[in-house]
Amino acid sequence: MLHFESTCCVYNDGTRAVDNVSLHIPSGEFCVLLGPSGAGKSTLMNMINGVVEPTSGKVTLGDLPLNKKNLSTIQRRVGMIHQQLHLVPRLSVLHNVLAGLLPEIGFWRSVIKSFPTESQRHACQLLHQVGMEEKHLLRRASALSGGQQQRVAIARAFISKPDVVLADEPVASLDPAMSRSVLQSLKTAARHHGTTVFCTLHQLDYALEFADRIVALRQGQVFFDGSPNNMDERTQSQLYDLARPKPKAASQVAA
Repeated sequence: MLHFESTCCVYNDGTRAVDNVSLHIPSGEFCVLLGPSGAGKSTLMNMINGVVEPTSGKVTLGDLPLNKKNLSTIQRRVGMIHQQLHLVPRLSVLHNVLAGLLPEIGFWRSVIKSFPTESQRHACQLLHQVGMEEKHLLRRASALSGGQQQRVAIARAFISKPDVVLADEPVASLDPAMSRSVLQSLKTAARHHGTTVFCTLHQLDYALEFADRIVALRQGQVFFDGSPNNMDERTQSQLYDLARPKPKAASQVAA
């Protein structure tokens, strides 16, 4: 389904953000992307949504090359859950979800809220699947709790029936209980629709609990790729410890 083939991305300042990454992410897999800051996670995600193009190698979704030339098609086939959510505070829960159809129905139909009946029905079903009650449909997004807003963002990501959903730190600002509830909602929705999820997380324990597969990056390269069950404590420690600068020896400090 989602292929990275000898993919590299080098920025103008010489930074090698992604270094010879080859991955195959099959349909329906819940894949968590781990790694310290600067490991290349954001660049890898941005290559999937077509914002960043590889310097060499290629990224494809099925037969579709993921590049800026195909951006309009990518927007219909790749859903996005942003860390900052980007909900419209004054719009209702229902219309925030339907706003995910903007690439499909066009700007003006979205402005006048002219959404097909079937799309409205689908939005209600998605909200139900992520645990939002009917009484919330017409509430403004600004009146919701953080966890509720995150659920609306999940429903919006699935409204266009995408092949892949990208989730960028979807529980960064939530408490542990709510984080697990939201991640379970995301995984349940993905299972129901057969959608591939590519999710970045900082919380290692959540990755071990919810991922079907973990891909860990360090300095732009794949450091680990496999089942959470195969990621032992030594690997977990090395993933982050190796990225930290080594402390200076006593002789160096004294000098």
